[in-house]
Amino acid sequence: MAKMLYQGHGSLRFTLSDGTVIYLDPFAGEGYDLPADYVFVTHEHYDHNETDKMPHAPGCKVVTEKDAIRGSSYHTFNFGNFQVQAVEAYNSHHHKSACVGYIFLLDGKKVYCAGDTSTTNMMAKMEPMHLDYALLPTDGIYNMGPAEASKCAEVIGAAHNIPIHMAPGKLFDRALAEKFDGPNRLIVEAGEEIEL
Repeated sequence: MAKMLYQGHGSLRFTLSDGTVIYLDPFAGEGYDLPADYVFVTHEHYDHNETDKMPHAPGCKVVTEKDAIRGSSYHTFNFGNFQVQAVEAYNSHHHKSACVGYIFLLDGKKVYCAGDTSTTNMMAKMEPMHLDYALLPTDGIYNMGPAEASKCAEVIGAAHNIPIHMAPGKLFDRALAEKFDGPNRLIVEAGEEIEL
């Protein structure tokens, strides 16, 4: 069973049952001690792309939005023991061509990491995917705020909806997380690791 460590802000670490270690948008918090087998970046803003923050295992692969978007097409990656589908992400300060979200298939669980985004057209197509988790930004500055994220959660239809990326300079904000009232809300605090 895969595990997910929410490091804070938009940073996550996944550890698969076979020991594969995947980081997403490394920048915030603790938990960079495990060597990375894969590092995924949603976009090139400084608070999402510290790809050398952790040690790299031999053959470590770094995947950025430049790898994930091919013209107007979003790439799907098959790494054998897990798969990743890039999806659109955009808002008033993040152009569609320079930002992505990812849907990970990890030990049989589908995890949607939205990246820095507001509501996207693609979200309406996600309910039939039967996502297990959706991680949605809620800062309300350039990204969607808690109310918009809650509406997106209803559309996406994931089994668990987790608010992240809450406020600049903060790993986590409990009061803001509780303003997110999408269905099947799951609040995960910075530094907390859960089994998927």
